[in-house]
Amino acid sequence: MFSNYLGEFLALATIHFLAVVAPGPDFAVTIRQSVRFGRLVGICTALGIGAGISVHVLYTLLGVGALMHTTPWLLTVAKVIGGAYILYLGVSLLRSKPKAAIEGDNAAAGSTEQQTLFKAFSTGFLTNATNPKATLFFLAIFTTLISATTPLQIQALYGLWMCFVNALWFVIVALFFSSARVRLLFMRMGHWFERTMGVILILFAGRLILSM
Repeated sequence: MFSNYLGEFLALATIHFLAVVAPGPDFAVTIRQSVRFGRLVGICTALGIGAGISVHVLYTLLGVGALMHTTPWLLTVAKVIGGAYILYLGVSLLRSKPKAAIEGDNAAAGSTEQQTLFKAFSTGFLTNATNPKATLFFLAIFTTLISATTPLQIQALYGLWMCFVNALWFVIVALFFSSARVRLLFMRMGHWFERTMGVILILFAGRLILSM
């Protein structure tokens, strides 16, 4: 049965992969988490990003995508929420301190900087789930690439594939940027790198706001 939809799947998979590897909020957040907190936190963030895709898949399969097409204000609300969250992430990164200063603050407080795996997962999840770019992407591909006659279970398989690819790609990114050599290089100039990622996220959020 699936072989009947192989062409449709290959077209969907190709476009989705190109969208995934293009730098964006997910990429910036995964790198930041991996460099700052290490491999395990980076991987959990990547898994959260993969899980975040399920939100877009779910509302698309439930027909919310069609509703948002016919009710423009819903799409505007989604863009505002997503843009606000991305802006928040950008400002947080822009306020990053040099590592020495962070260590001094932590020593004075009697603690060390760390992040729970749950927070890492939720950061990745929210970054993707609230990203209006992802919303627009799914609305586009599910209304242009996927036939209205494609069975719901086949569309669900498409969604599972995209969740898997997203998670796998960003796990690879996390593994690369959390390696000892790469991490050491980035930690030497980590606060500047994070501030750069913050500027990128703020510009991305600004573009979203201006496009409304």
